[in-house]
Amino acid sequence: MWFKNLHIFRFLKPIQINAEELNEKLSQINFYPCGKMDMESVGWVSPLGSNNDSLVHSANNCFVVTTRLEEKILPASVIREFVNEKAEEIEMQQMRKVGRKEKNNIREEVLHDLVPRAFSRSNYLSAYIDATNAWLIIDTPNRKKAESFASFLRQTIGSLPVTSPKMQKLPAQVMTQWLVNESECPPDFELGNACILSDKDHEGAIVNCKRQDLLAEEMQGHLEADKQVTRVALEWQDRLSFTLDDELVIRQLKPLDLIDSERDESGEETPEQRFDSDFAMMTLELANLIKRIFELFGGEDTAYYDKKG
Repeated sequence: MWFKNLHIFRFLKPIQINAEELNEKLSQINFYPCGKMDMESVGWVSPLGSNNDSLVHSANNCFVVTTRLEEKILPASVIREFVNEKAEEIEMQQMRKVGRKEKNNIREEVLHDLVPRAFSRSNYLSAYIDATNAWLIIDTPNRKKAESFASFLRQTIGSLPVTSPKMQKLPAQVMTQWLVNESECPPDFELGNACILSDKDHEGAIVNCKRQDLLAEEMQGHLEADKQVTRVALEWQDRLSFTLDDELVIRQLKPLDLIDSERDESGEETPEQRFDSDFAMMTLELANLIKRIFELFGGEDTAYYDKKG
């Protein structure tokens, strides 16, 4: 199992919980399917799949956990159509106008009838706590989903003092210099063929470049027009490829051939063994990558964390 995205949060206080304690906390909010009249249900499930009871898997002092969100699929347009049909039927039969309050009552009746018959869909979201480095890493590029996950984890364990990482240097300025002057791109990183350029005030034009030589003259024209790099594709040490944005969110993370060959040589046979091997390898690789990325932007602003804490 390899995460495809990394939304990183920094713990502001030392992590006190261990895997056993975390598992016990999570077990109090196990996932249960939606009831007859529930529109959604959320809870914790095993990251190793439905055949495993453990809600936490650990390796390298990292603890991976997974939520399952089940939602009934009942579009607002469908509800509105049923409500309007019933309201029109009443108006025709009783020769009177249906008011807002009565429409709200009709809507409740419609929901009571439709919800139990609605199809549902499930979404799974995984994250892991790196207790050594004091990070919470969530497998989503979406800030709203990441914050929702962190909030649910906080609700589950009672406390989760985390914040987004804050660097000494502005990532957009540093990444822009990599394209302005090729020699400033760190030697252990290689520019990919995609980036997003934005005006400094974030209110002007946005240039989305794909399958593009990022050092070409046409790119320099955009940079000379005072645009900054807000997202760029990178490869690191021939081991990982990804895109990095100016909020330090990593997207489209992929292990490259060096890692794939090491995974093939590991020889695990069962799904559980493969999961354990992948998770152990992933957490080690990502710890090194994240530390290196933080170095590129001057390290973390500890004074900012002190104020937040």
